[in-house]
Amino acid sequence: MKTFFTFITLSLFSSGTFATGLNGHDLSLYFSIPFIGILLSIALMPLFLSRLWHYHYGKIIAIWTLLFLFFTFYFFGLQPTIDLTVHAIIVEYIPFILLLLALFTVSGGILIKSEVISTPKLNVGLLAIGTLLASIMGTTGAAMLMIRPLIRANRQRQHATHTIIFFIFLVANIGGGLTPLGDPPLFIGFLKGVNFTWTVRHMLLPVLLNAILLLAIYYVIDNYYFRQQYGKIQANILMSKPHPVKVYGKFNIILLIAIVIGVLLSGIWQSSVSFSFLGVNIALQNLVRDGMFMLISLISIVITPKQVRAGNEFNWDAIIEVAKLFIGIFITIVPVIAILRAGSNGALAPLVSFVTSEQGNPINGRYFWLSGLLSGFLDNAPTYLVFFNLASGDANILMTTMTKTLLAISMGSVFMGALSYIGNAPNFMVKSIATQHKINMPGFFGYMKWSVTILIPLFIINHLLFFNELA
Repeated sequence: MKTFFTFITLSLFSSGTFATGLNGHDLSLYFSIPFIGILLSIALMPLFLSRLWHYHYGKIIAIWTLLFLFFTFYFFGLQPTIDLTVHAIIVEYIPFILLLLALFTVSGGILIKSEVISTPKLNVGLLAIGTLLASIMGTTGAAMLMIRPLIRANRQRQHATHTIIFFIFLVANIGGGLTPLGDPPLFIGFLKGVNFTWTVRHMLLPVLLNAILLLAIYYVIDNYYFRQQYGKIQANILMSKPHPVKVYGKFNIILLIAIVIGVLLSGIWQSSVSFSFLGVNIALQNLVRDGMFMLISLISIVITPKQVRAGNEFNWDAIIEVAKLFIGIFITIVPVIAILRAGSNGALAPLVSFVTSEQGNPINGRYFWLSGLLSGFLDNAPTYLVFFNLASGDANILMTTMTKTLLAISMGSVFMGALSYIGNAPNFMVKSIATQHKINMPGFFGYMKWSVTILIPLFIINHLLFFNELA
């Protein structure tokens, strides 16, 4: 039996995988099967096995994760498997989930209350405000702050699904493209030496163009549904009525600002002090940042009146769901990112060479599409870093002689995170919160029908306008 098992596994995995570490140069694409399995489970099981998925999605993610760890242990041994898991959890997952927890907790303590029934103009205004806030406080922060007021404003609308989908497009993704504070890929570029002002200057026009076009498309769709529900005369009356807006839990706004400061400081402050835990070095600034997130979450829980959270219909289900799903994604995505980082020496060499001409020059349009499409299904931060290093790795060169290439990587990594629910952290959070509020959100592929239909033509326009290439 053991001989048979060995024969089967050897036929699936290339001999190059027998290495002392998880090196992307040696990894076969078969190591990405558990990650693909998780994606397909998220996409298909709610459609075909909804009851099983609803009650046991955490166990299903655990099975795929354990399968990956088993194969890693089989081919590389115990220590590399432990190192990989510990690094993924401590260095990547814990900071990610603590940031989400802090934003989710604090934003859930801010109640924006109004009796207004949202009109198309008001919805466009709310989406525009959220889009602007995304570059100031990050896509996750803006999404968590604005999603509940938007849902509440649309509580009597028969059709609200399209509003949440455009919210994901704009607030959870494209709005974060204006500054390094907006989205993790741009923040990584900032840490690598890309000037804050370079991002603002070069990303301003793309963000404005996409935001204006999406808001215009949204207005047409929402106006149609609004007048279909209320009729022309009643719709005009509702549009003209003023409604006061009240804000409760205002102290949480200060806590939101503290979260943004914590993220910014962890990138700017580079301490020489570090701590070792389970073989992983943890820099002091990162430890302080994560401690801040936990403290801020606790303060918010203590100081926020229960009536405020009750008014938001706040519960912990959304963050629990994201925590269970993404721990599997963070662990099983490791070999995929490692293969990408191997560049032309890895199993995805044809994909990587696709962005370079025979003369060795970057094909910027392809950088835009490839970094973007991969960001739509992988973590957009490491995807940005892979193509940043592939293009040059030198921020000064990329900001000057390779401006278009850096712009392509930046636009692709930020904008195309909107293509799927897993393309950017807040996407799934927004979907989960909307579902809890009884909004009939589409499944994985149902959402992609919207994103492909609306965003792909928009990105083709981006390609032609900013990169002037048909190749």
